[in-house]
Amino acid sequence: MKTAKKRAPRKSAKNAELIYGLGMTGLSVARYLKRNDTSAIYCDGKNEPPGLVQLRELDADASVLSPEEAKKVLKKVKRVIVSPGIPDSDVFLTEARKKGLPIASDVELFVDQAKAPIVAVTGSNGKSTVVTLLALMCAAAGQKAYAGANLGTPVLDLLDADKPDFYVLELSSFQLHRVPNLPLKVAGLLNISPDHLDWHVDAQEYAAAKYRIFREAQSVVFNRADEQAQQHIPKGVPSLNFGVDEPSDGQFGIREDNGIRFLARGEQLLLSIDDVALTGNHNHANALAALAIGQFMGLGMPAMLQVLNEFPGLPHRMQFVTRFNGVDFVNDSKATNVGAAIASIESINGFVVLIAGGLGKGGDFDDFARRIHSRLRCAVLIGEDAPLIANALQGLAPVHLADDMQKAVRVAAEMAEADDTVLLAPACASLDQYENYQRRGDDFCRAVQVLRS
Repeated sequence: MKTAKKRAPRKSAKNAELIYGLGMTGLSVARYLKRNDTSAIYCDGKNEPPGLVQLRELDADASVLSPEEAKKVLKKVKRVIVSPGIPDSDVFLTEARKKGLPIASDVELFVDQAKAPIVAVTGSNGKSTVVTLLALMCAAAGQKAYAGANLGTPVLDLLDADKPDFYVLELSSFQLHRVPNLPLKVAGLLNISPDHLDWHVDAQEYAAAKYRIFREAQSVVFNRADEQAQQHIPKGVPSLNFGVDEPSDGQFGIREDNGIRFLARGEQLLLSIDDVALTGNHNHANALAALAIGQFMGLGMPAMLQVLNEFPGLPHRMQFVTRFNGVDFVNDSKATNVGAAIASIESINGFVVLIAGGLGKGGDFDDFARRIHSRLRCAVLIGEDAPLIANALQGLAPVHLADDMQKAVRVAAEMAEADDTVLLAPACASLDQYENYQRRGDDFCRAVQVLRS
């Protein structure tokens, strides 16, 4: 008869790492610690946190403490590794700081271990598109690049693979706010518009987190429309700028030649706008940012332009869904803040029937209404903060309220006239009604397809 295997004794929790917040980031930290044979204690504010099943597969003995329970074991841990969505004002983090515990992030752990050059991109809008472009440009140029962080693969999972030529990271303000050291080969800042004011103390703290990306960078790319950017770049660090106006010598922008608009570097015409697969002025700015960052990375211009000619964009980012009864339907569910929604609306030719609403995150809807009302046929509003947007638009544009996405799409289709665009650009987060912005965009696409059936 076989003897049952004895379970190996569990490591002492003394000097363990405390992972606060599960989900994608927390699980990636758990996998990283397991690869490094480091003990961990898990904590989450939800009774049934996301990722619990995967955690149990990784660590059969894992138990997840509530923040109140975790306070009692703080003396046993050496630091708290926190998920980016949890703000500094969180009660448990405040208690941990009182105990003198360091508060770390997954990006901090990644930087300590990464052996390849790191390129990072941040901005209120467009960073996912630029990071994706850079990864594709690396592939086209014969370079191996791993993309991740706020986009797709968590950063610590990128370490569990062969060494690449580059790590290309999308970094949020949350991640930048907490990382003490960030030695980058190239730092790219696309734009700043107030966002995440439910996490940051104020708009100034949010902007400071974005500008933090420059601090230890070897080279910098910035949007020349940002008048504050240059004063945050360390003295002597090489920089390139981009914008959708005419560029100066060696910089990136848009030039017109014989009535045709081109992406340009200085006087050099690179690619006509008609040959860029991405649509909209904001995406042309993203393309120019990618070219500037790619130049600092040493990528060849032909390979980069090939990608711009072929890549149509990411799902839920100005994604064309269909044309029905002479009306275009466009899904920009990723426009989760006021600045992104303004950029989306301004990129549309003709009148817009706007579907917006959700969790406003402290966005300035009065400014939003002033900026976009002249472009609207009407607005159809959904979600928790729909009344705030409705109040801002009062007297400026017709407004309709809808209980859900299906009704919103039906009303929008009824209000639209020939050659209008029905645009989902919520200017809000999705979590009042959906698991994430992707689910919201999928729901919009389904509702649009129902119109055709």
